[in-house]
Amino acid sequence: MSNSKLFVFLLFLTVPATVFGQTATSTTPGSAAAADASQAPKLEHFDPTLIDKSLNPCDDFYKYSCNKWLTANPIPPDQVYWSTGSSLELWNDTVLRDTLQAASDPDPKRSPLQQKIGDYWAACMDESGIEAAGLKPLQPELERISALQSKTEITAEVAHLHHLFPGAWQGGDNQSYSPLFGFTGQQDYDDASKVVAQIDQGGLSLPSRDSYLNTDDKSVEILKKYRAHMQKMFVLVGESEAQAAEDAGTVIELETAMAKAQMDNVKRRDPKNINNKMSLAQVRELAPSIDWEVYLKAVKAPASEHYIVTSPDFFRAEEKLLQDHPLEQWKVYLRWHLIHDSARFMNKALVDENFDFFARTLAGQEQPLPRWRRCTAYADRDLGEALGQAYVDRAFPPESKARTIEMVHAIERALDGDIEGLNWMTPATKQQAIIKLKGIEDKIGYPSHWRDYSSVKITRESFLGNVEQASSFEFERWVAKIGQPVDRAEWTMTPPTINAYYDPQLNTINFPAGILQPPFFEKSMDDSVNYGAIGMVIGHEIIHGFDDQGRKFDAHGNLRDWWTADDAKQYDERGKCISDEYTQDVPEAGPGVKQNGLLTQGEDTADNGGVHLALLALEAALKQQGKSLDDKGPDGWTYRERFFLSFAYSWCANIRPEVVRLVVTTDPHSMPVFRINNVVSNMPEFARAFGCKAGQKMVRANACRVW
Repeated sequence: MSNSKLFVFLLFLTVPATVFGQTATSTTPGSAAAADASQAPKLEHFDPTLIDKSLNPCDDFYKYSCNKWLTANPIPPDQVYWSTGSSLELWNDTVLRDTLQAASDPDPKRSPLQQKIGDYWAACMDESGIEAAGLKPLQPELERISALQSKTEITAEVAHLHHLFPGAWQGGDNQSYSPLFGFTGQQDYDDASKVVAQIDQGGLSLPSRDSYLNTDDKSVEILKKYRAHMQKMFVLVGESEAQAAEDAGTVIELETAMAKAQMDNVKRRDPKNINNKMSLAQVRELAPSIDWEVYLKAVKAPASEHYIVTSPDFFRAEEKLLQDHPLEQWKVYLRWHLIHDSARFMNKALVDENFDFFARTLAGQEQPLPRWRRCTAYADRDLGEALGQAYVDRAFPPESKARTIEMVHAIERALDGDIEGLNWMTPATKQQAIIKLKGIEDKIGYPSHWRDYSSVKITRESFLGNVEQASSFEFERWVAKIGQPVDRAEWTMTPPTINAYYDPQLNTINFPAGILQPPFFEKSMDDSVNYGAIGMVIGHEIIHGFDDQGRKFDAHGNLRDWWTADDAKQYDERGKCISDEYTQDVPEAGPGVKQNGLLTQGEDTADNGGVHLALLALEAALKQQGKSLDDKGPDGWTYRERFFLSFAYSWCANIRPEVVRLVVTTDPHSMPVFRINNVVSNMPEFARAFGCKAGQKMVRANACRVW
């Protein structure tokens, strides 16, 4: 499952799970609709013969590197985009499916762990049973909401819903999807050795606050379709057309008001803006219509030294909403969130309607993933470390871990040298930066100890019930952290995940086994290829500790300013160069849609710095072998060229225009084309590799560099 932290810096763009008819477990796409589910798919491998030599690398390096691959790999109908990593996602899912299927045989000799993952799989794959049950699994929850007698009872119902579905405990903007607000345990920003309670803004169903507030024609059209979707869903659970239309209007009104009150995604990027400490008495005063004693008791929250309220203005506005709107309207709102959060796990009518809006309309996906793909995704989300053990055994041998660790250490050494050589940073700040770098903990492949799922009750009888059980377990697990010592060994991604992250409060870099596979990492490939692909990933995550957000945390994960005033000013000037460069029109997203470089600045800084560090580490590795970057390999390409070609190849992706629009307006990651072209245009090393001259598109006159 996802983690609770607001500031966890990922590698890949993160299309919100709410836009899909199914929940994705990682952010790289990957399903071949026509693939035979009984056979492991073919993985992609770096191949320089795919380079389109009819194009000039100095005009558009992304097209030069990816054009042939993109032409040969259109997006399958069950995908929203298709990349060189997509076949790996399918391969990973196939490994998980084989494990789940084997465990689903009701053999009395099964271990408790096999029983859980096997019965979860059996219940999820039982389409006929789910169809026969119809609305029955949902009925008790609908009746519970209908039975509310006063607004004082809303709090207890919200606490109950927070247990049932992923959202409330999840980190960052994932909490936006939680009814009314999000609640979890969180490392304290000023003392990262402590875990305190965090209360976050929430209440929405669409991907972001801007989905409700933007007034361009496309946004207005989507909001209108969202209203129609809600009306259909209300009818599917038994309401009349007239009542469903009225209820959809009520939800739109309430969610739009909450969207207006939410802190925007750029302001949230500054940790100082969300580090608002309050006593419980102050929380009560902020939103007295929420019975906080009832809520905290219902979610079994331990006493907290203080409470981090990420957006006090949101709760002031929500308090007014709770006062001004009658109970019946809040019952409609709660009923909608129950229906919406349950729909993916219910009968075909609800699944199809949910898919039609959240996947087809919002993301352009033409058809759902096959059932087995959805069930592996759900199982990985809900019982991920139970399932991940089998994945590691099959897919991640010790030698892969050893070589990855070697690369990590090489790239960390490269940053050490880079910091020492900076001409804009004073010795005092350099010393603190080195201390932070030396304090980074490297986590490779999988956790040092596996999660205990013994308290999660899984049966073959109810898929929805299993999802609720797993969600309740995870929610309570995060809440129980409050007041406890920080578990530094914990992972917040499952082993098969094709992604990576940096955690600024643990000061750790984390690379799941799922991404340490082709085309990102391959034991048989030479260093130039591996440093270009997975080396960039490693460098990217390390740089997150020193991007415009990460630099505000010290080596121990505390929110502390360790920069001299002049060095901070120098950093901000370099950061502005990055944000200005990446503030650009994105025609594929629609007329007038522009990427906000302030939103993507951290990821863009990590991309630029990550590639720079990976190249430095490759140069050092080649030197140890008696080689240089300009030596040619057997295929005629120099190692310098192979590095950049491998880097670009790992980002080749066909993307639906609906997703481009969604990502550009909501996600802190730039689109793949910019992650290649903008980066290489800032690097004289690239110009040297391909003979690019001043004035060509891949040579920026005002090249940006922070690290």
